[in-house]
Amino acid sequence: MNLNSVLLKFSTWRSFATAAWLGWKIESNWTDPFLFAVYSIVKPLAGASILVVMYSVITQGDYTSPVFAYIFIGGCFYQYVAAVMTGVSWAVIDDREHYRTLKYIYTAPVRPPFYLMGRAVARFITASFAVLITLLVGVLFLHLPLDLAHVNWLNFTLGMILGVSMLAMMGLLLAGITMNLARHSDYLGEAVAGALYLFSGAIFPMDVLPAFLRPVGYAMPMLYWLELVRRSLVPQVAGVYPTLAGVSDGQLILILLGLTILFGVVGFGTYRWFDQHARENGMIDKVTNY
Repeated sequence: MNLNSVLLKFSTWRSFATAAWLGWKIESNWTDPFLFAVYSIVKPLAGASILVVMYSVITQGDYTSPVFAYIFIGGCFYQYVAAVMTGVSWAVIDDREHYRTLKYIYTAPVRPPFYLMGRAVARFITASFAVLITLLVGVLFLHLPLDLAHVNWLNFTLGMILGVSMLAMMGLLLAGITMNLARHSDYLGEAVAGALYLFSGAIFPMDVLPAFLRPVGYAMPMLYWLELVRRSLVPQVAGVYPTLAGVSDGQLILILLGLTILFGVVGFGTYRWFDQHARENGMIDKVTNY
């Protein structure tokens, strides 16, 4: 390994680690720690409560059904989608419009793609707290059949690594687009996450969509990621819906790996194209708010 390769890896890690530290400082500095903790707990529980109430009304409170575990876990882990994608893309708006430091970051010895992905770490951490709290409430009060002794930790770990990496790549793609848009793109990550909610299999299978929309869902890696997470945590949900019932855990991992690599290539390639376009058009230091 030559010196240039070592320096490149060090620069990449330094860019990512510094951005993660900065992102956490920004995300957690808007109020006192107690209020931040309360907000981090109440927000996800409120979102999960909507699904629980709807399910309870429809099924007369049949929380012991595997369908409930399917819906609850899917909705719970889908919080990562908006958190990670928005964390990466929002960093462009935050640094260019709010703090007006993006131009200095581009002239500093950091690697912008890894800096942007590092900025999403803070939202990933807060989303992780939200997911853990929601799962705990599900186990304690809603009879969620989650037994830590029967969790497939290997599949769960692989699924989380691939899933979060995939979401970061999608966020990088959105960051490139955001760089070339006006400030109206504030919530582009959340908007895309909301649109993909229909095609992720988070709360209902692809079979309920019109036939012409199903290919969109099957092309989305979130479908296979959420299915792998569900099976890892609660194995009995594997046969709840026939959509992916015939796909083994190993096949799910391979599909997710392939789609993660694909979105990684597309994400980095698209970001580089949009980044070059933004440089040529002076969008790096162009403030577009009012």
